[in-house]
Amino acid sequence: EVQLQASGGGLVQAGGSLRLSCRASGFPFEDYALGWFRQAPGKEREAVSLFYHGDGSTHYRDSVKGRFIISSDGAKNTVYLQMNNLKPEDTAVYYCAAKLVYADGVGRWTDQYEYAYWGQGTQVTVSS
Repeated sequence: EVQLQASGGGLVQAGGSLRLSCRASGFPFEDYALGWFRQAPGKEREAVSLFYHGDGSTHYRDSVKGRFIISSDGAKNTVYLQMNNLKPEDTAVYYCAAKLVYADGVGRWTDQYEYAYWGQGTQVTVSS
């Protein structure tokens, strides 16, 4: 059974930090890139970051560069998103997702329709 178990959300003041975790099971971790999306109320889901364990590559949306760090523990099939200097506009439900990676690379990592598996969301709320 494919599972993506996300955890680590919560309520934090602006400027604070949170670390999200996403543990994957039921599919070959090394063949997939794991990413984070978020969706705020009334807004479309947007890509936040991606990690591909195969080559260690990382991707970030511009608004989180320098504040968020994505990493992976291959032994635990887990991807982490360290979120620092959080801002109220980071408030959203954060989703973990897995994308099959082909020989030509991770492709359009921001396209949610390219992701095969999704975890449940975890709420991140940043107060001002």
